[in-house]
Amino acid sequence: MTNVSIACGLDFGSKTCGVAISDALGLFAHPVTTLTYSQQDPSQLLGPLEKIINEHKVETFVLGLPKMMNNDLGPRAQASLEFKELLEEEFDIPVILMDERLSTVSSLRTLSKLDVKRKKKKKVIDQVAAVEILQRYLDQRKGSL
Repeated sequence: MTNVSIACGLDFGSKTCGVAISDALGLFAHPVTTLTYSQQDPSQLLGPLEKIINEHKVETFVLGLPKMMNNDLGPRAQASLEFKELLEEEFDIPVILMDERLSTVSSLRTLSKLDVKRKKKKKVIDQVAAVEILQRYLDQRKGSL
């Protein structure tokens, strides 16, 4: 069996951050939680993320980068780049940026197909988006092995 590092997918939004974790084989992403924070202080996420890092032995972050459809980086992408720097400084763990265009749309479509009620969708959408971001990374990594 090969030694695969555990990756943590993050869907960093303006008030919440969806979190997903890869399995031990690095094949599948699984939802973990949705963290909330004040828009002015994403450092509030560091404590809960440290617990997740320790509990799951995370070695890599995969952070969604919300590019615009024309490939430009808007304000949300700039916030994600700043969050990447914060994560790298705090945890000394590599942070890989993953294009997350349409991940939320795709996640909503998936939840609708599963007939998830609107109230429940709001609670899990960020986790589902984090799973999608992380799964894209895992699939790309598998393809490069």
